[in-house]
Amino acid sequence: MYDTLLYDVSDGLCRITLNRPQVYNALSTGLIQDITHAIEAAGADDSVRVVVLTGAGDKAFCSGADLKEAGSTVASGNPNLGDALRQGYNPMIRAIRNLPKPVIGRINGVAAGAGCSLALACDVVICADEAYFSQIFVNIGLMPDAGATFFLPRLVGPQLAFDLCSTGRRVYGPEAARIGLVNRAVPTIELDSAVAETVAYYATAPTRAIGAMKKVLTQSLYSDLDQMLEQEAENQNELGRSADAAEGVLAFLSKRPANFSGH
Repeated sequence: MYDTLLYDVSDGLCRITLNRPQVYNALSTGLIQDITHAIEAAGADDSVRVVVLTGAGDKAFCSGADLKEAGSTVASGNPNLGDALRQGYNPMIRAIRNLPKPVIGRINGVAAGAGCSLALACDVVICADEAYFSQIFVNIGLMPDAGATFFLPRLVGPQLAFDLCSTGRRVYGPEAARIGLVNRAVPTIELDSAVAETVAYYATAPTRAIGAMKKVLTQSLYSDLDQMLEQEAENQNELGRSADAAEGVLAFLSKRPANFSGH
């Protein structure tokens, strides 16, 4: 179905695996397009209630842009990197953020450059202690992109974001968790079980409500109180008519666990 990634759906989980381990899952034009299409497919599939995004192999989640593909353009002295972002990277990041379902980043190794941005676009990020994050753009005379300048200051604050962007230094799992870059860092041997635990929760959670939370929390980053109060009212009105809301109330009144369907 895809040339550069693996796509699998089972038991409410869509697992998307970047599958270019020979180049540390670097982002080629084809992989960027495949990720975008795979996320959109997960959104259109009613059986999918949670997405896991990860990388093939044991060394890398994603090493960033494939410089063997893009490097010759930059070396020519007249590249149009803006168009490359607008046509490829930006739609990929928007697809993840606009997906009304939770996306869990399973970070199994290096997440550098746009690969770091891709990880930070996820809703929940769980990494191995040995994995590291790097805004490596500075090493080739560029600035962070693919949403990094949006995500980083909001996650770690503007001063630390500047430090990470201007030095490109590596932030390994334990530090990433401590500064709020990721949700959890665990020993590599525990990575799959930690992700599975999170998947199990979201695969049985009220998916429509989770999607609304994701949308409204993102909007809150650039809205005032009055705008957010109205967003809460509009979205709560829709959710109040959902099957999951009815089930949740009935379960509460019956003093039993809710059996959410995601609708």
